[in-house]
Amino acid sequence: MKRIKLMAYFVFIILFAASAAYAREPFQASANFSLGFPQNGFRDNVDQVGYSGVGHFAYNFRNSPFLLGISLGILVYGSETREEPFGPTIPDVMVDVVTRNNIFLCHFLFRVQPPKGTLRPYLDGLIGFNYLFTDTSVKSQRFDENNPIASSNIYNDIAFSYGAGGGMMIQVFSKKKDSRKGSFAVYIDMAVRYLKGGRAEYLKEGSIRIEGDQVLYDVSRSTTDLITGYIGVSFSF
Repeated sequence: MKRIKLMAYFVFIILFAASAAYAREPFQASANFSLGFPQNGFRDNVDQVGYSGVGHFAYNFRNSPFLLGISLGILVYGSETREEPFGPTIPDVMVDVVTRNNIFLCHFLFRVQPPKGTLRPYLDGLIGFNYLFTDTSVKSQRFDENNPIASSNIYNDIAFSYGAGGGMMIQVFSKKKDSRKGSFAVYIDMAVRYLKGGRAEYLKEGSIRIEGDQVLYDVSRSTTDLITGYIGVSFSF
């Protein structure tokens, strides 16, 4: 089975390379909504789907099916809100204390993709890191809810990450510029990635306990493997 998969990947890359004689736009960028599914040890501790925004920016090598760039994203894998009095001397004003568990995904991106076409499948290779962090903020219940009164990072860790994925870009708009500026195109972009993450320490929903005037943290430890699926919009220009 592994041999068949390797042969399929090899043929796929060869077909892409055969299309290298065509010119292409020098840059590609995207903005996507993504879902993250914890795997292996991470799933044992975090049994829920995360959500995120993911994007990339890449350079298309001239007359080549190869792109090189960077992929960035924020995945929220847990959130809790509790109501507390504003302070000991103002017990009649209530605020929301919001805790969010996040992963910042940062990877160098290597992509193989046909340079032209209404349908443009691709294969990705990724290497970088997962930065896991938990923030707590105090927010008004009535006014300016998007700007917290105060906030703090209460826990963080970092883990090496690498992976692969594949997807499809479907062209929905194209505009030809002059011969010097090339063209601009818009695509619907859909993909799936598997990211192998190293071991890290992190908090999850239910990890924070308040006993009297003390805050206690139940820290989880595991690898940070993820399967992510996303849909969004990509641009070539």
